[in-house]
Amino acid sequence: MSRSDKLYEHAPIWLQHAMVSTYGLYWHWARFGGSYKQHLKDYQLREWLSEEDWSVYQQEKFKKLLPLCLEHVPYYRNHWNAAERRNAKNGELDELPLLGKEEIREDANQFRREDMNPFPKLVFHTSGTTGTPIATQFTLSELRNSIALREARSANWAGVSFEEPRATFSGRMVEPNPERETNVYRYNIVEKQVYFSAFHLKPETAHLYVNALKNHHITWLTGYAVSYSLLAKYILEQNIKVPEIKAVITTSEKLTSTMREVMEKAYGCRVFEEYSTVENALFASECEHGRLHISPDVGIVEILRPDGSRCDPGEVGEVVTTCLMRSYQPLIRFRLGDLASWDPEPCPCGRQMPVIKEVVGRIEDVVTGPDGRQLVRFHGIFTDQPNIIEGQIIQESLDYFVVKVVPTQDFRLNDVNDVKKRMYNRLGSNIHVDVVEVDKIPRSKSGKFQAVISKVK
Repeated sequence: MSRSDKLYEHAPIWLQHAMVSTYGLYWHWARFGGSYKQHLKDYQLREWLSEEDWSVYQQEKFKKLLPLCLEHVPYYRNHWNAAERRNAKNGELDELPLLGKEEIREDANQFRREDMNPFPKLVFHTSGTTGTPIATQFTLSELRNSIALREARSANWAGVSFEEPRATFSGRMVEPNPERETNVYRYNIVEKQVYFSAFHLKPETAHLYVNALKNHHITWLTGYAVSYSLLAKYILEQNIKVPEIKAVITTSEKLTSTMREVMEKAYGCRVFEEYSTVENALFASECEHGRLHISPDVGIVEILRPDGSRCDPGEVGEVVTTCLMRSYQPLIRFRLGDLASWDPEPCPCGRQMPVIKEVVGRIEDVVTGPDGRQLVRFHGIFTDQPNIIEGQIIQESLDYFVVKVVPTQDFRLNDVNDVKKRMYNRLGSNIHVDVVEVDKIPRSKSGKFQAVISKVK
């Protein structure tokens, strides 16, 4: 824990609000100063490029990036063999090796360009829900580029802006005391932003979150999908009146159709999904027609079969991306660990950006049955389960599963049996399932919710 974190932890709440706003002053300059407006203009101008123009744009960026990797990035210079170096010089993406997260975890600095020495160096960490966090290093201009992207292709598509008051569920340790449940947020007055605690959300505190929306005139919501879905469930159960909200933009976690339905009913507005990474290796956002568009100026996205060949539209495969918008720590054919499929149908919005049909899940979340079948999207077990607040599936072995559920007061034996039946229907009857009632499902250190944990390699 840093010295500032220790100071924040022991400061009175009024001072914590002040510290958050002071912190917000610096980050407002870092994100929205300097080159931000030019980046924003560029994203807006490129939005309606044709498919052919996008292809030309990507090829030009890619061919400029590869020589820099060969000459100035230690990892590629030292690990690509002669044939791979030749393929890189020729711009042959398909012939380059895939890059795993393990290599970056071992030493993120070996992916940094030696010919650049930016100040300040900005370091962001992935949540580490499936292993050691990855350190991602940005220049100041790259940070502003990433915020301009989100303003142009996410917030604006949803009819909102970062200039408007917003509330955020993220991994910030907003309230350091886990037992103190009377102050569930802090306020950044500079950006008119409410930081919600993802660790204090429960039926008894739901009204405090809604009061924050009212008191600070919040117009849109962004952040963790599961947290906003859970708050929406409590709002509906308790019939809490919510102030007018323009849009909800979910990030970081899979948004299911059930979660979307609950949120739209509770908040009285549309919900938009954003699919991206801390590394900014990929960015996808929903347009006004609810289609999830990949931004080609962010990265070259591939969806691959296990043998490395490219998937057909509608076919689920592994997501691999080559980042084009960041060159300080370039990532070439980076394996995200996600499973997705392309949508074969063009979008009526007219944008010539590829459309992802669905982000199915994470490779780490694949459940393997005793007969070898592999399944994802297992959080669907809890769909239409009115007596389960939330649940988590843990695969301990090929034939043994623990299902943790946070029950309502009406939870009964027939609900237990229904969960088991759904598991058997998906994996066959040759498995053992234990349904365990718990007070809450543990979050990661960043506050994220992991619906499925498989301990089977």
